[in-house]
Order: sequence, then C-alpha cells, then structure tokens
Amino acid sequence: MRGKLVAWAFFDWADAGYSTMIQTFVFAAYFTGRVAPSGAEGTTLWGGAIATAGLVVALGGPVAGAIADEGGRRKPWLAFFALVTVLSTAALWMVRPDPSDTVLALALVALASAGSSLAGVFYNALLPVLAERERVGRWSGLGWGLGYVGGVVCLVAAWALFLREGAWISLDRESGVPVRATCLFAAAWYAIFAAPLLSLRLDAPGSGLPIREAARKGLRRLGATLRDVSQHAGIARFLLARLLYADGLATLFAFGGVYAAGTFGMSEAEVLQFGVGLSLSAALGAWVFSGIDDRLGGKRSAGLALAGLLAGGVGTVLAGDRTTFWGAALFVGAFVGPVQAASRSYLARMAPEALRNEMFGLYALSGKVTSFLGPALVASVTAWSGSQRIGMSVILVFFAAGLILLATVPSDAPARDEQSTPPS
Repeated sequence: MRGKLVAWAFFDWADAGYSTMIQTFVFAAYFTGRVAPSGAEGTTLWGGAIATAGLVVALGGPVAGAIADEGGRRKPWLAFFALVTVLSTAALWMVRPDPSDTVLALALVALASAGSSLAGVFYNALLPVLAERERVGRWSGLGWGLGYVGGVVCLVAAWALFLREGAWISLDRESGVPVRATCLFAAAWYAIFAAPLLSLRLDAPGSGLPIREAARKGLRRLGATLRDVSQHAGIARFLLARLLYADGLATLFAFGGVYAAGTFGMSEAEVLQFGVGLSLSAALGAWVFSGIDDRLGGKRSAGLALAGLLAGGVGTVLAGDRTTFWGAALFVGAFVGPVQAASRSYLARMAPEALRNEMFGLYALSGKVTSFLGPALVASVTAWSGSQRIGMSVILVFFAAGLILLATVPSDAPARDEQSTPPS
C-alpha cells in the first residue's frame, strides 16, 4: 500500500507543472504580454477564462462525483480528466504571439484548468481509500508539499532549458517558441508523473453500474444530499468555512506578486524569486504540519494554520521595508500548505464512505464558486482607498471569518484518541 500512496502523492507533483507553468507564471504572462490585443484586455480575458473554468468545476464536480459514487469507479474519471489536462496543455503550443490566437488560447486554458481541477476531485477522494485514518494527515501533507516543490523544479527546469538568455535549447524568441515549448514540457511533466497512479488498479474488477444508470442514480442522490443538508450539517459548515478561507488564499495568490511589486518596488525577477520562496516555505510547512495533523486532526491543524496566516498577514500589511515584508511573507507561506493539506485530510476522515466522490466534488465547489469575490473586493477597496495595504487587508477578513466558522465544525480526532475516550 505504501507504493500506491507514493504514486498518489506524486500526482500533486504532476499537477504542479501545469498550475505553475501555465496558470501562474510563464504562459499567463506570455498571453497578457504577447498574445492578447493589450495587457489590460489580456488580464481581463484571462480572468474570465479562469472564472469560466471555475464555474464548470463548481457545477460539474459534485455531479461527476455523485455519478462516480453510484458507479463505484474512480480511475476512469481520473484518467479522463488527466488526459483532458495533458492534451489541452500540449495544444497551447499552437498559440502564437498574435491577437488572432486569443480565442484559441483562452479556450485551451479554460479546458485545461477545468480538467486539472476535476481530476483533483477523484484524486482527493482516493486519499481515505489508500491511507489509514491515522496516516491521512501525513500523506495529505506530503502530497501538498511535493506539489509546491514540483512546481518550483518544473519552473527552474523550463527556465534553464528554454526561457533564459543562453538557454540549453536555443529557440526562436520572436515567434514565442521558448514559451510555447514550455507548454509541451508541462504537458509531458503531468503525463510522466501522473502515470504511476494511473497505472494502478484503483477500483475492484467489474465494480459499479453502467454509466447511464449511475448517472441517473447519482444525480438523484446528489439532489437528495443538497435538499437534506441537515444530515451532513457538520460537513456543510466545514465546506462553508473552507469557501471563506479558500477565497482568501485565492486572493493572496492573485495579488501577492502585485503587492510585492507595487508597494515594495520589486522587479519581475525579484517577484519570481518571491514566488519560489513562498512555494518552498509552503512545502516545508505542509511537511511539518503533516505529523501535527495526525495527532490533532484536520480541524485543529487547519485552525492553527489559519491563525498563523492571520498573524503573518498582519505583518505583511504593516511591513515598512522589504526585509520585514520578506520575513512576514515567508511566515505566511509556511501556513499556506498546512491549511490546504489539513482541509483535505479533514474531509477524507469525515466524508461517508459511500459519498466520498460526491463530497470531494462539493469540496471542489467550495474552492471555486465564489473565488471571484476576494479579488474583486481587494481591487475595489484598493481603488476606493488608494492604498494597496488597505486593499490587501481584505484577505485577513476572509481568513478570520473562515477560522470562526471552522471552530463550529465537528472534530475529526484521530482513531487512537477516539479509542481512548469512553463511549458516551
């Protein structure tokens, strides 16, 4: 089973190549700077494409999860959405630095983003299947940590191979070939490191219903779950809490580099170094907290991480110089990975076995359905106040609200703690 769990954890490493190279750094900058008609229009169009993908995930994740629960199969769904991600990412090779390719780029990015997130629904649902309850936190943290490190390794490799001046492989920069080649590289990265998990037998032979019958029963059960939410009130409160602090995280990722550049005058190279530093800090934090998660449970671990995010966030908003800002930002990064890993382990422990895919579909919904809200509020408050510091303080409100609501959800105390507690 340990070998299966290692293969599972490396799926996070695989997906990080796409998210880092395409969504966050290389292709996003290429699109807004060289493909779209203008930088401002490109930023707006890019945000619209990512928001559209998020809406698809929010609506489709719970449906696909419910159908998979009824059908008793996870691997076909995981493999299908992984393939969508790989093919869409590779097809970005066709996007030239020409405004006529704008629609093609947006369609492929939206498709790849949706595929990546929907694959994550079934990937996350495998955690409680493969890991013992008392080891769920450890493996969730390992996966998140590998994801952050994998993103950095993939970015550095692509920079050395294609992107830097004097790169190992010399390509025509005028036609955007170095960036386009990184899309092929990211697609290959995903395929190679996802392959170990996809090669495993993850479902019982002959399990499940035919797809049409599974769809009919799955949709009916999803409707019943949503209508009678009181049966899963604790999980519902957890998903609402996660919706709040996930919005805070999404806003932090969207505006962290902008804040560093605008308030502290960091150059593009310095912002890239800043991103790498945060990723490595997040990976270290996820690994350190993984043991804490297995001892205290995901609820308490996520609560501690949110408290750390609040403390570090106050530091970044009040920092008066670069050195202080760097220190506070790395402190924030150390709690980004843990809150994500602990959230996943909490639901892995608490979701009913027969509803795991459905619940992780709703988990995906909670991370996407209002992801536009935080960035919109930060932009509005910044414009109103004329201060990036005041605008960024909105993120702290999301973290605080999420922490308060998280305190009301049931405990996911590890099994050994439950065994030591006398029955009531």
